[in-house]
Amino acid sequence: MAATDDPLQRTRDLLDRDASLRHGFLDTLGESVASETPTLAQRAMNSPLVATIYERLWRPVAFYVGSGITTGAEQRRAAEALRLSCATRLLDIACGPGNFTGKLAEQLPPGGLAVGLDISVPMLTRAVHDNSGPRTCYVRGDAGVLPFDDETFDAVCCFGALYLMPKPIQVAREMVRVLRPGGRIAILTSHASHIPPVRYATKASAGAIGIRMFDRQVFVDLFAEAGLVDIDQQIQRHLQFVTAGKAE
Repeated sequence: MAATDDPLQRTRDLLDRDASLRHGFLDTLGESVASETPTLAQRAMNSPLVATIYERLWRPVAFYVGSGITTGAEQRRAAEALRLSCATRLLDIACGPGNFTGKLAEQLPPGGLAVGLDISVPMLTRAVHDNSGPRTCYVRGDAGVLPFDDETFDAVCCFGALYLMPKPIQVAREMVRVLRPGGRIAILTSHASHIPPVRYATKASAGAIGIRMFDRQVFVDLFAEAGLVDIDQQIQRHLQFVTAGKAE
């Protein structure tokens, strides 16, 4: 295979810093560790056992209960919202074991590249094993300081992870930064009910294990303030799906 067709080399060319090859993915962090004490939910995401069962059992069940949307329907909705048939480069942030990265890569046109980024070594190792292909590459990196230049990707997404991150607003701003003009962005994250008893109960229970519940306007306002257009929000039970585009 020519070097220019190798997804590892193509991805390495997009990085703004050095990366070592580790278990089949590119590692920009090395032995770096987070300075903040991880929550219970964050520790789970770094477990080899969770990496094995997450997309096969845990996530499909939890997200169906939380939204009423199946994984297949979620993937189809994501591909449509991101307009992947017209995209060249996709960045999937907090990709976990790569189930979405691999499926979304199949929707890209010939020559497309889907990059899955995560901080968890077990998750990325699983992604390389289960969801690699000629259009995919995985990178270990910090979503709060993405290792890419401005306007690198035609589509950027983060599904089911912002509520676990210590600085989710910073991550969302980084997503906007690396998005090209004319590109599309999509997130799936938690939604705090406007009904006071439900709101307080879900925030308390979620907070106990380190999951944030976001108010309805948080990401809609953030995208609008960043100058994004065509903002759309869908609320399903305890989850919200927000999409937007960057003006050309």
